[in-house]
Amino acid sequence: MTPDAPPVDVRSRLEQERAELTARLAELDVAQVAGPAYDHNFADTSQVTAERGEAGALAQSLNEALAQVEHAIAKLADGTYGICERCGGQIGSARLEAKPAARLCIACASQP
Repeated sequence: MTPDAPPVDVRSRLEQERAELTARLAELDVAQVAGPAYDHNFADTSQVTAERGEAGALAQSLNEALAQVEHAIAKLADGTYGICERCGGQIGSARLEAKPAARLCIACASQP
């Protein structure tokens, strides 16, 4: 099934999202490298460890979102953007408007 042509601005939206995610990841890396200033007592060390764990989880989430955006950009390039990766049907325009990097139609996304 051939998808309808994607909206003209979908590539620019995806590229903007990629730029924002990349910038947030760069900021996060700088913050992790610099690290907060703290005394070397137990309480501060525990706080820093907790903050680094949270930063690591955030970095993982941002990297996953960036991979989804990169995948959508690749699908635009190969002509498969807007096609559900599970059933091969069209991904609705409203879904793509809300989530431009969507890989599944709403019906498939609702399934386990």
